[in-house]
Amino acid sequence: MLSPEQLLAFLAAAMLITVSPGPDNLMVLGIGVSRGRRQGMVFGLGCALGCLSHTLLAALGISALIAASPPAFTALKICGGLYLVWLGIQALRSSGRATVDGARAPAESLWRLFGKGLFANAINPKVVLFFLAFLPQFVITARGGVGWQTAQLGLVFTLQAALLFGLLGYFSGTVGQWLNRRPRAGLWLDRIAGTIFVALGLRLIVSR
Repeated sequence: MLSPEQLLAFLAAAMLITVSPGPDNLMVLGIGVSRGRRQGMVFGLGCALGCLSHTLLAALGISALIAASPPAFTALKICGGLYLVWLGIQALRSSGRATVDGARAPAESLWRLFGKGLFANAINPKVVLFFLAFLPQFVITARGGVGWQTAQLGLVFTLQAALLFGLLGYFSGTVGQWLNRRPRAGLWLDRIAGTIFVALGLRLIVSR
């Protein structure tokens, strides 16, 4: 099982990353504003549950790497750290535009919206790379059960994403109006997320 310290550190980082402006949460907001809060919540749930496929791949891949070659796992951590630093730099350089479009869109069934969110997240190669870079940082190899630790971290990420995306969908109208009235809010959220990415990436690179 994850230690309390391990869980809290991961949960704090995961939540900050989830709420920072990005394609997934802005799509949840946009759908919630244009189609209704139920539609936004359902689409967000699909996006969140799409993370389970990435969790499985990360758990199996990281366990296999450690079993086959600890140096290969170290190389993965270094590459993952560099990727996180790159993501952080991109976020720090971002214009921070988080405008939410409230234009009405064609009606779709809830199941269709759920499937679109699930599919869009599950096939996104950037999310695969992110999970391979982010999860190993919070895995304590000395405790053993690396695959199980990775699976638990991925499940925690999925659950908090489902909760936050659900809240975004439910309060989409209020949040969307707030972001549209405060264009600099997205900028500061990007700055915070970028700093976190860079710090996590550097930590991952230097840790052994």
